[in-house]
Amino acid sequence: MKKFSFSLQSVLNLQLKLEDQEKQAFREANLKLSEEEDKLRELLRQREEYENDLREALSGTLDVQNVNNIKHSIDIMKSRIRTQMIAVHVAEKNVEAARIRLQEAMVNRKTYEIMREKAFEEYKKEAEYEESKEIDQLVSFRHAGES
Repeated sequence: MKKFSFSLQSVLNLQLKLEDQEKQAFREANLKLSEEEDKLRELLRQREEYENDLREALSGTLDVQNVNNIKHSIDIMKSRIRTQMIAVHVAEKNVEAARIRLQEAMVNRKTYEIMREKAFEEYKKEAEYEESKEIDQLVSFRHAGES
């Protein structure tokens, strides 16, 4: 009996490699999102510090120049926060796109694995049929020799 050979094994191997690449891309996209979220949290923390500084500056002896400097710093920080929020949103979109590509790669790989399983089941049925045929021939040959 010949050895089982799946005609699309090279395609299945390629699908496995593509899935691995998509898994890596998904991990990288998640890492980038995490980094962007960390940057945003840090900017928010810095803005809160400036706002606390402003409250302190307004509660004591009024230094108009210092108050204006702190307000300017807060405005700059708000602008940086808006920019960072956009970066976080872009990173979220990239994670979602990577997740979809990974899901598609997994479905493709699974499809070829199912095809391989079906081909193997067919191979086993053919092997059983061939074995049964050989046994029948042996039995027939022995029976014919005994008569």
